[in-house]
Amino acid sequence: MTGTIWTGIAHIITGVIGAGVLSLAWSTAQLGWIAGPLAILVFAAITQLSILLLCDCYRSPDPARGPTRNPSLIQAVNFYLGKTKQRICAIFVLESFYGGGIAYTIVTSSSVKAILRSNCYHEEGHDGNCKYGDNVFMVIFGLVQIIVSQIPDFHNMAWLSIIAAIMSFSYAFIGFGLGFATVI
Repeated sequence: MTGTIWTGIAHIITGVIGAGVLSLAWSTAQLGWIAGPLAILVFAAITQLSILLLCDCYRSPDPARGPTRNPSLIQAVNFYLGKTKQRICAIFVLESFYGGGIAYTIVTSSSVKAILRSNCYHEEGHDGNCKYGDNVFMVIFGLVQIIVSQIPDFHNMAWLSIIAAIMSFSYAFIGFGLGFATVI
């Protein structure tokens, strides 16, 4: 309840564009020009439905003027479905967080490895010894996460979401530029 409209917009842009923009072109290429955009529209509809349902659960019993606020998904599940279902939901939410963290760590490690391999090929050619392991980069990424998590009031840094939103747009424009250059 302490954010502004601009921090809200930055959070939405970061959440919607941030993770998806890097894999969107590859996913669409794998599915093709018919199934790819169709899948995007289906997932957009599912996301919209989820947002509407979550908005209705924020205040209870009336979504517009309900006296009780449920500031988190887990609290809304507890209010509407009870403690047992709250615990089951919490297991799935935590599993999703852990799975996402593991996926980001693996993708970050693979991306750093790909950048180093590309630089090595440019310097030494394709016959050069350009093999890199994943483990070192995973450990480095984990150490960076531990160091950054020590920053006090990290969740109150509105400028961080704005920078992330700018980076998301940068990724999108870079992808558009590379795709446009490939077509031309």
